[in-house]
Amino acid sequence: MNLDGEPAALPRGQHNRRARLAGGVLIVLVLATMPWWGRRVLSELAFFRVRKIEIYGLHYLAATDLKARLGIDTTESIWTDLTPLEARAAKHPQVAGISIHRRLPGTLVVRVTEHLPVALVPTRAGFEVLDARGMVLPVDPSGTRVNLPILAQRDTALLRLLSAVRTAHPAIFERISEARRTGSEVRLLLADVTVLAMSDVTVQRLADILPVERDLATKQLRAAELDLRYRERVIARLP
Repeated sequence: MNLDGEPAALPRGQHNRRARLAGGVLIVLVLATMPWWGRRVLSELAFFRVRKIEIYGLHYLAATDLKARLGIDTTESIWTDLTPLEARAAKHPQVAGISIHRRLPGTLVVRVTEHLPVALVPTRAGFEVLDARGMVLPVDPSGTRVNLPILAQRDTALLRLLSAVRTAHPAIFERISEARRTGSEVRLLLADVTVLAMSDVTVQRLADILPVERDLATKQLRAAELDLRYRERVIARLP
């Protein structure tokens, strides 16, 4: 700002640099918003080659496996059609959802939602890792750190319950070492207590054990068994 209150003129060199930058940005925006041939022109420029792939949302799936599934390397342009890439990655059994976006000039940003494991089921070949659908996930429990409840057999009702508990009350989920359904009843073995419930128990009902445990703790007591089978009541059986 000069003494007359008017903006001061920029030095010629700085003005030229800003003008060139603005012009370059304008050209990119114009070409990017053109029909298919505009992106075809951009895809021929080395400036828009893929230099980096950023992946977010992975928990158990290895980034190297996903990149191999995408099948894209630095010889391709960032303006390549992303739909086939998403379709290829979505076929991985671990992938529940995926979206890919461009970040100019040379980065693909990949966001993944995984099918998370919720239980282990023993087989003759060892433990299988299952998700909420009852599908076997390509997760090796011997090579990957997993702290999951054990089911005697594949039980989709129990798997859905465990998945809901994992989402709503992860602290309770981490305490569950085994889950079993017998007839109309469910038995959950937590690290320090057994929980009995009806097979249609909800996550909200299961969370009723928390205030009971806190109340017992204030009295320096611990339950050996918490029974939720009776409506609106939690029966605590001491050791």
